[in-house]
Amino acid sequence: MSRDRLTLDRRSFVAGTGAAVGTVGLSGAASARGSDADDGKSHDDGHDDSPTIIAHRGFAGQYPENTVGAFERAAADGAEMIEVDIMLTADERVVVFHDDKLSSRDGGERGLTDMEGNLWDYTWEELKDAEVLESGETIPTLEQSLEAIPDDVGVNLEFKHPGETDLYFATKISEETLEEQKETWRPLTENALEIASDYDNDILVSSFYEAALAAVREEDPDVPIAFLFWDSIEEGLEITREYDCEAVHPPYNMVKGTPFFNDEYYVEADTFETDLDLVAEAHDEDRTVNTWTIGTWYQAEKLAAAGVDGLIADYPNLLWSESDDESTDD
Repeated sequence: MSRDRLTLDRRSFVAGTGAAVGTVGLSGAASARGSDADDGKSHDDGHDDSPTIIAHRGFAGQYPENTVGAFERAAADGAEMIEVDIMLTADERVVVFHDDKLSSRDGGERGLTDMEGNLWDYTWEELKDAEVLESGETIPTLEQSLEAIPDDVGVNLEFKHPGETDLYFATKISEETLEEQKETWRPLTENALEIASDYDNDILVSSFYEAALAAVREEDPDVPIAFLFWDSIEEGLEITREYDCEAVHPPYNMVKGTPFFNDEYYVEADTFETDLDLVAEAHDEDRTVNTWTIGTWYQAEKLAAAGVDGLIADYPNLLWSESDDESTDD
């Protein structure tokens, strides 16, 4: 399939206190929706001195995650960027979904959909009516998701899974393995960037997988990327520097100067004890710091005070502001 090459202008990632997330404007192929359309869904940019609010799966704590309805509501709630998880179906359609399994959330106690098995074993035709969390919402394609997100809201595409099981999660891999793994990620990379080129949203690609970011860099070096840190600040920085990532996406317990630093989160405590101040290190290298996953106003306030640039959050309106405080005074 032929397609117009993505033409992207790389913007600077402004680092430091109150910096907003840096994104890249897509151009090239014309927007499928038209650049002059105004459907009244533009978002509020928020306060200049506050971190960018990135709606995690469309504010997954508030709405049915990774669905069209969630993306529409997240934009209406003022999200400046929306994070969406993408993977491939058996017939190589790019769909928005988080888990490998269709119904194994929480050890099978809570299924995400009313279907079973691996998502990538099904075609889009077989998946399109799968209901998400009994919400009435179904698994969307990337196209359907981008149609639902206003042009002035950024999109963080997290490359979640390429449809293969032999992968290397959150780790640096050898050159030989990297070459093999890039080919595994190639179909998702090509298809996702082709789809994104038809829309006007600013795009940021993130992943826990080194090979996914390497494949994006090869496909179009101007697409901004971010490595998702897991259990090692040092290894995360090594991969970040290898590909000159525009952003870093650490869990919130990797942020020094907060009460959460080195707390247990998804990994055991003390795993990444280090003298490195990740926020300072990233800012010294002109990289944006977007931290995940934020669920309370207290976390949001402490992380903002520590200088992070973006909050990947499960809920809207987690940040307090002077104007908010004043509006509550009688």
